[in-house]
Amino acid sequence: MSMRLLFVLLLTPICCLTVPLVAADQPLNVLFIIADDLNNSLGCYGDPLVQTPNLDRLAARGTRFETANCTFPLCGPSRNSMLTGLYPNSTGILANSQIFRQTIPEAISLPQCFRQQGYFAARIGKLYHYNVPNSIGTVGHDDPASWELQLNPAGVDRTLEHERIFSLVPGQFGGTLSWYASPHSDEHHTDAMQAADAAWVLERCAREGHRPFFLSVGFFRPHTPYVAPQKPWFEMYDAPAMPLVKDTEADLADIPALALASRKKEQLTMTDDQRRQARQAYYASISFMDAQVGRILEALDRLQLADRTIIVFTSDHGYHLGEHGLWQKQSLFEESSRVPLLIVAPGTAAGQICRAPVSHVDIFPTLAELAGIQPPAGLQGQSLLPLLRDGGATGRGWALTQVVRGNNAGNAAKKNQPGTDSGSSRLFGYSIRTQRYRYTEWDAGRAGRELYDHETDPRELTNLAEHPGHATTVTELTALLKQAVNSSLPASGQIPELREGLWAPLLLKP
Repeated sequence: MSMRLLFVLLLTPICCLTVPLVAADQPLNVLFIIADDLNNSLGCYGDPLVQTPNLDRLAARGTRFETANCTFPLCGPSRNSMLTGLYPNSTGILANSQIFRQTIPEAISLPQCFRQQGYFAARIGKLYHYNVPNSIGTVGHDDPASWELQLNPAGVDRTLEHERIFSLVPGQFGGTLSWYASPHSDEHHTDAMQAADAAWVLERCAREGHRPFFLSVGFFRPHTPYVAPQKPWFEMYDAPAMPLVKDTEADLADIPALALASRKKEQLTMTDDQRRQARQAYYASISFMDAQVGRILEALDRLQLADRTIIVFTSDHGYHLGEHGLWQKQSLFEESSRVPLLIVAPGTAAGQICRAPVSHVDIFPTLAELAGIQPPAGLQGQSLLPLLRDGGATGRGWALTQVVRGNNAGNAAKKNQPGTDSGSSRLFGYSIRTQRYRYTEWDAGRAGRELYDHETDPRELTNLAEHPGHATTVTELTALLKQAVNSSLPASGQIPELREGLWAPLLLKP
């Protein structure tokens, strides 16, 4: 039996198929859309090249968070953190291919919370971790308790085109820069199939008329391999005209070794033509994904559901396109830590910009408060409702992001940073973003510190951590970072045995 037929059979007993609209007194619905490996290369965030008309219109309908950050710039840890409202230190998920049921099995996820309180919860595509592209068309590393319906389409980008994809490492796609301009039109690709499935689910939800929905759509683009139709998306961008990041060697002089440990060998020998082609393909994938978002929003409007639906759009983390000599993710620089975050909620301001730093862990408590849902105890984020009502509100005032480095990265750092703890198999990097500054510590500062002033240096080119004139700022942000890290740890007595030994290097004592 197909999942679509099963969905119809599940809904039919409670459907009133002649009722076209959601009742006026029904709770708010939630449409949660997440892109994969998307940075802030969007028109609504000021990018002069990338064409994203649908997301630009969505931003105009609600609040654009200018300084939103992920908790961990890697798919699995980030998504588990976002969907539980807990920092990675509390989920215990610090790598891919895990879900929180392995570490905190009694936790209640965001969609599960809504499902337990009467919502129809559905997932299309990637919400928890997938091995992209090989897991496309499967459930991936999903959490079955979170959903009533799961749809996993697979398009030509997964089923037909792998042998044609260019990769810096032949035969490797998911973790390697790779791209392909497909001759197949939109409807044959996975993300377009997901948009069609989302419209189908919305149509059934509109007719059902009795249950609110929590619909999650996880697009795969622009994750590698950057595959999108040649027409119109690749042709929208002229590869020879793509900008390149210049003079990275001078930028690297004041950066700790651990900050650059996400570099991959094959990226160091890329030609300028390859860098331009990679950027063209990344932009083409973004515009293709934007078109699919537009199709879902068109269905929401056509079905007259928009006035009763909270819409969230974000990405799991940011992405480098050559800044600091880096590509892809897993750094603590702005490009990797910062994410797009758009929230449209009935009764809140439209077209506003909120510059206060916010985090992915804030999404769970925000949606719960907006929908009148009782959240589980112990969520570690703040509700963003005050910021949705007034974009000038300050909220918590900071956002915390972390990464983990292994032994090899640690050994590289020790060559330049004496005093690093050689007994630890893992080294932790933490970065705190305030409205003005980004401050980062590697191995509690023993392997280096970074301080960037975003008022004067938005590209984070000058590390001020060792400048005498900024000593007071470093002292203040060191204390704030310790406070933030300690708040990210699980409550006393809540650490499962599976994670025993993980916590000793985490706790930063005042």
